[in-house]
Amino acid sequence: MNEERRQVLEMLAEGKITADEAERLIDALERERPESPPGVSSRPKPRPKYLRVVVNWSDMSGGGDGPGRLNIRVPLQLLRAGVRLTSLIPPQALAKVNAELNRSGVPIDLTQLRPQHIQDLVEALDEVAMNVDDPGSKVQVFCE
Repeated sequence: MNEERRQVLEMLAEGKITADEAERLIDALERERPESPPGVSSRPKPRPKYLRVVVNWSDMSGGGDGPGRLNIRVPLQLLRAGVRLTSLIPPQALAKVNAELNRSGVPIDLTQLRPQHIQDLVEALDEVAMNVDDPGSKVQVFCE
């Protein structure tokens, strides 16, 4: 509920205005509210359920294998659950895992991973498309 509407209802509750006056004020507030632009829906966007990685490539090897397609769909609930599971790993084990990940070239600190980070990632991946070295190849990473 917006602030102006709440104030009208408070004035009505305190007896400062009548029900008819409150109704007219609320009607006036509704008329003042700017209309949403055409084509813009007021419904919130549905919560994505999957992280999707799609890779299409042409015959890059020249070996005659032809074009290829890789389509991976990872449930976001799995990612969210994985983040929550990190809280169950003992701190000593987390330090060893972080060290091994770093040694393997993956500089991630699992102690700093929070569920909000996954949500931020999901929002940032609304629709990301990247081109790879071969002009005939395409990589898409998005949430659906």
